[in-house]
This record gives sequence, C-alpha cells and structure tokens, in this order.
Amino acid sequence: MIKVGLLYLLLILPVGLWAQTEETVKKEEEKKVVVDSLYREDQFYISIAYNLVRNSPRGFSQNSFSLGLSAGILRDIPLNDKRTFAIAPGIGYTYNSFRQNMKIEEIDGIANYSISSDFEKNKLETHYLDIPIEVRWRTSTPESHKFWRIYSGFKFSYLLYSKSVYTGSTEKIKVFNNSDLNKFQYGPYVGIGYNTFNAYAYYGLNPLFKSGEIDGEKIKMNVFSFLVIFYIL
Repeated sequence: MIKVGLLYLLLILPVGLWAQTEETVKKEEEKKVVVDSLYREDQFYISIAYNLVRNSPRGFSQNSFSLGLSAGILRDIPLNDKRTFAIAPGIGYTYNSFRQNMKIEEIDGIANYSISSDFEKNKLETHYLDIPIEVRWRTSTPESHKFWRIYSGFKFSYLLYSKSVYTGSTEKIKVFNNSDLNKFQYGPYVGIGYNTFNAYAYYGLNPLFKSGEIDGEKIKMNVFSFLVIFYIL
C-alpha cells in the first residue's frame, strides 16, 4: 500500500510542478509592458518664455520681465524605422507681454508713440495663433521616454488681439487692437533638451510694427525669445 502511494506521488508531482510553472510564466507575461513599436513623441507642449526686443528705437528700454506663454499640439510623423527622425506640423497659441517705456496712445484714432519715464505700469500684450512646423532628431526608443532631442523649425503667427496699457501719475491709457501692429509674425527656432527639460530660442524676422515712429525714427523692433518648453505624450 505504501509503495502504491509513493508511486502515485511520483507520478502526480511532476504534473503539478509543470502546471504551477506554466501558471507562473503566464502571470509574468501578463505583467510585461506592451511595447509600442509605432510610438510617437512630444505631441503636446507648453512653454514659458523671456521676450527680448531687438532693433529698438533710441531711448527704448524694457523693464521687469517680458513674459511669453505658449501651448499647442504637434503631429509627430516619424521618417525612419527607428523613429528617431521626424517632422511635426502643428497649431498653437502664444501670449506675449512686453513691459517697456514706450508710451502708446490714440489721438484722433491714430496711434502715437513716445518714450516716457513717468509711469507706474506700461505694457503691450499680444495674442497669436501659431502654425509651427519642425524637423526632429532624438535618441528615443520604444522602451524609454528619457532621451536627448534636437528640434528645429519655423513658426508662422497671426495676431488675434492686442492691448497696450499705460498707467501714469495722472492718466491711464488703453489701446486695443492697434492697427500699426503687423498681423503676421514668422521666424526660425531651435531647441535642445533631455527628458523633461528643453531650452529653445526663437527669432522673429518680421518687425512687431508695420508703421509708427518716435521722433521721426521708424519703429523696427522685433522679438528674440528664450523659452523653456515641456512636452506631454
């Protein structure tokens, strides 16, 4: 009887061990992360910028922090099997605030400009619809989202709305949708980064103002922006 029991145990034990091993393997396979070999990178972005004005008229100066904020969507289109080269067209929005000493006022419906030092607050705000397109190189893999990237591109922007606010000791002046501002802005940009931190620079080729003068000098200033950009998905 004992021999029969031992024989039964020897026969059933390997089967049980095999079944347990197979079940363990299945569980481990279920735990494995599914790798997407057709992944796309960096399709949503937000950024914060410091706006520096170039080619400004005599006496012009910036004060405080001239802020820029952007957000948008880019469609990542890989060009090679490893998906390390891509192009990305997109659409976005940019808000800029220029804090400076150029007073903007309307006299008989015509914008007038002068340099002022007697003010509490003086800023020009612009809102743009952006159409960027960029070429991308990166060291990404399907398994990791931490990689180096170098992106360069060109951005077209359309002015949606503008407002300037001048607050002096005795007056407060607001000018909305100044017709002297160029409706279109465009320029190249380049960026480099790793993981979540990415530094960018953008140079506007078109002047902010299409017309306007200060003491006979035409206003030809354009924007040079330094950005920190964050990508999502």
